Amino acid sequence: MTDKNRSQWDLGRFIETLTYFEVIPFLNWVQQLIQGRPKDNEDRPNGGGNVGVILVAGATGGVGKRVVQRSLERGYNVRALVRDIDKARSILGNDIDLVVADITQPETLTPLVMADIQAVVCCTAVRVQPVEGDTADRAKYYQGVKFYQPEIVGDTPENVEYQGVKNLVQAAAKYLPQANEKLIFDFTKPSAELRDNWGALDDVVMGGVSASNIQLVENTALFAGNVSTANSGGFASVRTKNFDPPFDLSGYKGVKLRVKGDGQRYKIFLRTDTKWDGIGYSYSFDTVANSWIDIYIPFADLIPVFRAKVVKDAPPIEQSRICSFQLMLSKFEYDGALNPKFSPGGFALQLESIKAYDGTTLPQFILVSSAGVTRPGRPGINLDEEPPAVKLNDQLGGILTWKLKGEDSLRESGIPYTIIRPCALTEDVGGKELIFEQGDNIRGKISREDVAELCVQALKIEKASNVTFEVKQGENTVNSIDWQSLFSNLQPDKK
Repeated sequence: MTDKNRSQWDLGRFIETLTYFEVIPFLNWVQQLIQGRPKDNEDRPNGGGNVGVILVAGATGGVGKRVVQRSLERGYNVRALVRDIDKARSILGNDIDLVVADITQPETLTPLVMADIQAVVCCTAVRVQPVEGDTADRAKYYQGVKFYQPEIVGDTPENVEYQGVKNLVQAAAKYLPQANEKLIFDFTKPSAELRDNWGALDDVVMGGVSASNIQLVENTALFAGNVSTANSGGFASVRTKNFDPPFDLSGYKGVKLRVKGDGQRYKIFLRTDTKWDGIGYSYSFDTVANSWIDIYIPFADLIPVFRAKVVKDAPPIEQSRICSFQLMLSKFEYDGALNPKFSPGGFALQLESIKAYDGTTLPQFILVSSAGVTRPGRPGINLDEEPPAVKLNDQLGGILTWKLKGEDSLRESGIPYTIIRPCALTEDVGGKELIFEQGDNIRGKISREDVAELCVQALKIEKASNVTFEVKQGENTVNSIDWQSLFSNLQPDKK
């Protein structure tokens, strides 16, 4: 090609691209020096496996506040559902997402409260205290009901343990995602974070003049621009910065795009390597002009590519560490073959979402109930041998009876669930071995710390789906627990 046939190359855009993707650390250092901000990880997108929100109901209670803390420690996006925001801030701090609602009043479970939830942990309960009253920090209550004459204060067990749980279940059913899908990018809900995750990566890096960008318009992401074959170029693309931690898509079959295109053939790349110029796992897909369609991309069909060349000996994609995503329009397919549907000039591809699909079914609603819920009125029960809650069920407004009805509302909902029935709750330090049983016959005690940990662990274990079980602590302190093994011994509830 002669100099007369070459188009003007944009050095500034080339440097801008390298800076955005942090290819040359020196360029980023200069940019940060000019802008007066230190280098840190605040702007680095977080895959973390936790895109949606974990809604914790009863978040200021003894178990709930610990669920909030442990969920945050594991990188979950947590929203605390509370009735008294000032009390909640005094217990949970100022950095937690708080929403004011009351599960006994379904009209308060608004779209704002339920938006973007991926799971619910329900730790709500009626308020029980001594007849003679309690201290502000509920010290007597935390000693256990066996130490005093208890009474229900405030709302009734029927309203809280049954109707309230049922209200929350019904609201969650409207907003929880499909059980075997994982939302990765939801462009229908634009945000600055979503916008800043993606940047243009065009053939300017190879001397070309194609130009593109991605904008959030009309509740979609619009990947658009002009692709040119001048200067031996011919591709335009947008790519995310590397996610830290990466997305863990193990257990899923592939990714699904909801797109409206212009009839051209595009590519998607998934990368497990944080290198700027490493291997990308690619898939080509055709669009239908001006029509919304779903594109299913099985992980098994991804092609390992390095600079448009197929890498023959590359391993299958490591689904547990997806570091970045890239969308591209190119005149080439692979190994020099041409894209049969490529047309230079203007192009446009709209996206509503990117999801992982056909995954394992994980629990989406964790309900903390109580051991003993089936025992009141059970033939052959010796009340003298039963825990206080069973003995005092009638005196306490049928508390266990209504808890069982709350459980039933969840079991009948169709939501994948875990129902945890702890024995007597204590304020002891956690870390004991745990004993799971089914059939509602065990007696014992368990730390609220261990119940909270159990709630958080259940969220990521397939065998925890659609099971109901009782739990108590053992005698021994343990450094770690094989959660998969514990749950694998449980039988799922009968339909």
